Amino acid sequence: MSSISDTHRSRRAAGTTGKAPGPGQPWRSRLGGGHQPIGMLFVSPYLLYLAAIFVYPLGFAVWMSFHDYFFAAPGVQVDRPFVGLDNYTTVLTDPDVWRSFLNIAVFLVINVPLTVVASLVLANALNKKLPFRSFFRTAYYIPYVTASVAVVGVWMFLFNSDGLVNRALGPLAPDPSWLVNSHLAMPVVAVFVAWKQLGFFVVLYLSALQNVPQELYESAALDGAGRLRTFRSITVPAVRPVTLLVLILATVTGANLFTEPYLLTSGGGPDGATTSPVLLMYQLGLQQGHPDEAAAIGLILVVLITAVSLAYRRLVERD
Repeated sequence: MSSISDTHRSRRAAGTTGKAPGPGQPWRSRLGGGHQPIGMLFVSPYLLYLAAIFVYPLGFAVWMSFHDYFFAAPGVQVDRPFVGLDNYTTVLTDPDVWRSFLNIAVFLVINVPLTVVASLVLANALNKKLPFRSFFRTAYYIPYVTASVAVVGVWMFLFNSDGLVNRALGPLAPDPSWLVNSHLAMPVVAVFVAWKQLGFFVVLYLSALQNVPQELYESAALDGAGRLRTFRSITVPAVRPVTLLVLILATVTGANLFTEPYLLTSGGGPDGATTSPVLLMYQLGLQQGHPDEAAAIGLILVVLITAVSLAYRRLVERD
């Protein structure tokens, strides 16, 4: 009797557990997740959103980059012939394109390490029991949710030729001033972007730090480890997945830099020192009427940022 009951229980367990759809099963079963096809119904709106917002524009940009594309009046049928790699050849032999990529490389070298270090240090400090901790958490997050135009106005007031920073520095103030200096304009933009987005990355690190077991810190304290050793040996390894996320997000955001140089330096000045690839795409595609070349720049940027993100992942996983 017990053997029959065991058999029934094993059959019911096998029926409820389910198996992964094999290669011989229908494609609808594999796509719908076996016994849960309703899941595809729930995620289908988001898949449609991805297709409409990301997949279609990316595919259209690829098509544009291989054709002689130009804007025409609505409803007018014009010939847009296939030109192969001509658009890529044009942009890769343009010194302004190379300078824009060099500018964004300078930006990323300053902005990404500053963002990672500052956000992790601040999150570690705000994770402790401090007076007015809620106030400081809110204060660091406010610039992130504030409109860029408003915050840019404050920084222009600070870093103008007669701004507060130059008044405080007195004879040590740079000449020409910060935002009109070809050597200092991009570092100022990089620091501004790091400061504005700091609150978002602090929140990411805070959520990770609150999941670190407190027993690890107590054991380190019993072993006589100092604050710096505890931070390096416990905190940094514990938040490594979030560090990878911050690296990728900061790099992708920086590669899409547009609003800050457009507003802070009047469209990429001085003399193109803060022109980013996205800003150059705007100038080529919309202002000068060469959307095909702008699409080629965009595809090159996508490939480079994807390669950098994969390099980040390999580096963090190896460490």
